[in-house]
Amino acid sequence: MSFWNRRQWLQGAMAAVVGGKASGAVLAAPAATAPAEKPQVLDLNKYQPKSMVHLPETKVPRAKFPVIDVHTHLSFQAASKNGVPLGEKMVYPATPEELLAVMDRKNLRTMVDLTGGIGQGLAEAVAKLQTAHPGRFLVFTEPTYGRSNQSGYSKFQGDEIERAHQAGAKGLKVTKVLGLYLRENVATGNLVKVDDPRFDPMWEACGALGMPVTIHTSDPDAFFLPTDRFNERYEELNNHPDWSFYGRDFPPKMELLEARNRVFARHPKTQFIALHVGNRGEDLSYVAECLDRMPNMHVEIGARLNELGRQPRTARRFFEKYQDRIMLGTDAVPHGTDTPQQIFCDELYEIYYRFLETEDEYFDYAPAPVPPQGRWRIYGLGLPDEILRKVYYENAARLLHLSD
Repeated sequence: MSFWNRRQWLQGAMAAVVGGKASGAVLAAPAATAPAEKPQVLDLNKYQPKSMVHLPETKVPRAKFPVIDVHTHLSFQAASKNGVPLGEKMVYPATPEELLAVMDRKNLRTMVDLTGGIGQGLAEAVAKLQTAHPGRFLVFTEPTYGRSNQSGYSKFQGDEIERAHQAGAKGLKVTKVLGLYLRENVATGNLVKVDDPRFDPMWEACGALGMPVTIHTSDPDAFFLPTDRFNERYEELNNHPDWSFYGRDFPPKMELLEARNRVFARHPKTQFIALHVGNRGEDLSYVAECLDRMPNMHVEIGARLNELGRQPRTARRFFEKYQDRIMLGTDAVPHGTDTPQQIFCDELYEIYYRFLETEDEYFDYAPAPVPPQGRWRIYGLGLPDEILRKVYYENAARLLHLSD
């Protein structure tokens, strides 16, 4: 007997007792109902629930103040081996004209192309973007990983920063290749540590030339855990198993971050921008401790709205305290497909602006039908104008030595 039928029968029984007790009538239990249908099985990747919450929605089609996006990828080295970029040939996923159309609509004054390559590839990227469109694009260089196992590399890489600076590079980008992909024989052997001393002349050269270093060390916490039912990023990792750094010979995440911090401490005259909220957006208290300890450390927020937006009160306090050291970055890639939270488009910037400028609640952190970095939504910070101006433009302009 179902719960509902049982309830109806009991109600009828009580009525009979109250109204006709003397009659001696006997109540019969209702006939058994047909068994309930079995629960449906639905593939998780097809589950796209529609929220029933009704909340105000603020449209922010254009940033309140001019913006510098300090974290974009407008060019790439064409060749790589086992995750290590090699060679000087470059590829460009979009034309400057395509980029500028979106930039003008979104009040995006400048995009910083972090993966500007090396040698002739760097010179080409600088000419194509930075020189051809002054003030709209800035180009960073990268380490020459292909020579990292050769004698004299340390001096070569330090000198290469000087040559890149002369070619027009405005800074250095170090990807997670250092720590997770680069090996003693470039693509084979033991992993090279983030604080390997062979890179010390490179860090020092950047400091001497006033070139900020953007550095991506490690990845989200979940990427260092088993891809199982307890992992909050299960769908993402199940779809991209090569993004997992659990097991094998990969070091623990905190070991990577502490090696990075030793680099920061060892080179106090070099300004470092720790990308992705220092790659510890899950624990802002740790990021705050690092910022307190190392005054040459800064952060940007690229591809981490999913982390910041689910802890809005803590994140708001973080922005208030470190308002002079936080920058807007998106990790934008034109015409990407695997990472909706990074696809360069109008909608991407509208989400960032909504998160920073409004107090809207429970909205998507990426322009995608399914949240790509965990199944949750985010809440806006509603930052005051003074902080917005710094995060959008002033902090980056100061590090990049830009005059308004």
